[in-house]
Amino acid sequence: MPTKFTDADLKQIATLGLTPEDVEHQIENFRQGFPKTHLVDAATIANGGILRLEDSDIDRYSNYYKKNAKNKRILKFVPASGAATRMFKDLYAFTSTYFGLDYNIEKEHPEVKTFLEHIRTFAFSNDLIDIMERSHADFEDYLQRGDFSSIINFLLKEQYLAYGSLPKGLLKFHRYGLTQRTPMEEHIVEGAEYARQSNGIVNIHFTVSPEHKALFRKKISEVKTYYENAFNVKLHITFSEQKHYTDIIAVNEQNDPVRDDEGRLIFRPGGHGALIENLNEQRADIIFVKNIDNVVPDWMKHTTIIYKKVLAGLLLDLQQQTFKYLHLLDQGVSAQQLRAIEKFAQEKLHIFLPEGYATASPEQKANMLHQLLNRPMRICGMVKNQGEPGGGPFITLNSRGEQSLQVVETAQINRKDPSQEAILNGATHFNPVDLVCATKNYRGRYFDLRQFVDPATGFISKKTKGAITLKSQELPGLWNGAMAHWTTLFVEVPLATFNPVKTINDLLRNEHLEG
Repeated sequence: MPTKFTDADLKQIATLGLTPEDVEHQIENFRQGFPKTHLVDAATIANGGILRLEDSDIDRYSNYYKKNAKNKRILKFVPASGAATRMFKDLYAFTSTYFGLDYNIEKEHPEVKTFLEHIRTFAFSNDLIDIMERSHADFEDYLQRGDFSSIINFLLKEQYLAYGSLPKGLLKFHRYGLTQRTPMEEHIVEGAEYARQSNGIVNIHFTVSPEHKALFRKKISEVKTYYENAFNVKLHITFSEQKHYTDIIAVNEQNDPVRDDEGRLIFRPGGHGALIENLNEQRADIIFVKNIDNVVPDWMKHTTIIYKKVLAGLLLDLQQQTFKYLHLLDQGVSAQQLRAIEKFAQEKLHIFLPEGYATASPEQKANMLHQLLNRPMRICGMVKNQGEPGGGPFITLNSRGEQSLQVVETAQINRKDPSQEAILNGATHFNPVDLVCATKNYRGRYFDLRQFVDPATGFISKKTKGAITLKSQELPGLWNGAMAHWTTLFVEVPLATFNPVKTINDLLRNEHLEG
């Protein structure tokens, strides 16, 4: 039964750039749920689903990138939306329950004990001590007296250091002697090393929350000249926000729309999959995609820089061959050329030819191959599985009976099915969000990336708001369903390229400390 919207609802929906039909479709997704992804097999080195590069390949593709990236527009695309609140969930939980020295921190909150024991190690420690002094609070005295909640409040609360509400990209992660760097700055340094164009320009695009854009711009204005001089580059840094028309209505457990205290419908951001809209607006020949929190100090950057160049070189090499074959298909191909294109698609791009291909006519085969090759392309770095939560590389089967390589989140898998659980457990690698993308076609025009999304790969989650349980929905993830119909290749990269900071204590790992 269709939802009845008031006139005020219709105005609110229109303000977001949505239609009542859009919202009704969202509600129907809550009612029906999303189908689970059908796994055929884990993509592995053994079955060819993941490419393992030899030493000679590293040199070859790195040099290929250096030679063929000349006169190309290069871009680093960094999802950086949202506050860093989840980094501090252990500290928040502690401050709500800690009441003094008789509290057994080691037993009740071992993560907080670790944080306090190493608090001077963090790059932001001097800022914390300074803000306390300006508030006439002695850091050492508070530490001695066991007034740990107050110390943590000085770190997190908005009127002090405000780390609980700042975006992760603007927290101080790394220390370099007397100076410190934020993740945003580390991405600038990375960009200068592997995304510098032949004209010296480094293009970096950050997707940010509206409430944080001014803070990002302020930080850029403070550091831009320094990094341009230090690396002899010209920085071109841009920002965008998640589109409001990708917001999704919140519902209760009966799938009825939920309203706020003023009677307005509640809409929530559609997850990082909504960023395909932002990516679709970017204009570049090569686009590096990497999360804001996956950065390391300079002494650890070498491996990351090398492999970024290698993946980009492989991308350009495969793209050049793909374009050549697409032009041939336009002109008409011989039986021998058709077989060569088939072999390239299967062996180099790991494309699965559709059912019925073998019995199709040569003309039909040429049309099928043209359609399969004329897509945006991405090379995805994959690291050996270390038990990290999140997506992994799999061979999947869609509702049309087509097999393809996909990054699949655990939440998309039917874990009640023993065969699917067995495939999941057989996965050897993990997706660290390390992508190099090409979004132009063989005629030099940009693809409309929205045409390559699988809309049936969303997520539904629940959260509590007071006494009410809300259901929220995420659009297909940027590197999951939002890129489902891209040409995809998985390549093994070293674990050293993956060093995310999900909790505050991750900054105490050796990879994030001074070398």
